[in-house]
Amino acid sequence: MTWSDYLVFAAAVVLTPIIGGLITGLDRKVTALIQGRYGPPVLQPFYDVVKLLSKEKMIVNDFQIFAAYIYLLSAILSIGFFAIKADLLMIIFIMSIGLVFYIVGALATRSPYSQVGAQRELMQMLAYEPLLIFVLIGMYYVSGSFSLKSIMSHGRLLLDLPLIFLVLCLVLDIKIKKSPFDFSTSEHAHQELVRGILTDYSGPYLALIEIADWYELVLLLSMIAIFWSQNLIIGALISLLILFLDIIVDNISARMTLKWMLSFSWIVGIVFTVVNIGYLYFVSR
Repeated sequence: MTWSDYLVFAAAVVLTPIIGGLITGLDRKVTALIQGRYGPPVLQPFYDVVKLLSKEKMIVNDFQIFAAYIYLLSAILSIGFFAIKADLLMIIFIMSIGLVFYIVGALATRSPYSQVGAQRELMQMLAYEPLLIFVLIGMYYVSGSFSLKSIMSHGRLLLDLPLIFLVLCLVLDIKIKKSPFDFSTSEHAHQELVRGILTDYSGPYLALIEIADWYELVLLLSMIAIFWSQNLIIGALISLLILFLDIIVDNISARMTLKWMLSFSWIVGIVFTVVNIGYLYFVSR
């Protein structure tokens, strides 16, 4: 890494939670408008995090707190390496390590709500992690490398990998827990979950989770944006459009079952990937 890489890495680490918090605030505002409410201010996520950081530290067990820090650290490293255009496979691996600690941290408590939420989060991970591998396979097939710099040099992945692009959009919907995939937390007040995997987190440690979620949200939107890396402004607009569509789906659909999620995501992922890569193979012959 050069000095410029270190500067870009640091800038990404500092700016990403600001961007992620603003996007989360806009998400809440749009949701409120769809539901006919005025809604909270766009800056409300920042107010929430500041208030959480000022609360008393309540510790259920030490490992759960350690897991929260690892989850945040992995999110920070993922977005930093993405910013310097490192190996995308490594970035996904780092992000997955943080998620594993996040799940195990919830399983380490005795709360039935945390444990049920963690089990459902694990099922969601089993749904979207293979899809991320399918996306990487498609990118590798087109660019010949997992290096983000090589992938972005292709310019317009969206034209060559339209079906794999849809697979990544499905990953976004599952990862940010929008309906019909809101299983592990209780964004829509599902009574059997309370707060699901987040039930035993409070105060500063809940703030760490919220900030880590902002990092992951921006990372996923950035992965969508590089499908049109020829003009990253257009790519960013495409990613925001996909998020807007996810918000609409979130507000008009009911939560489905875990079995349906797994079968639907794997069938869509496998079929779309095979068809897309198969088409490219026969066209290039």
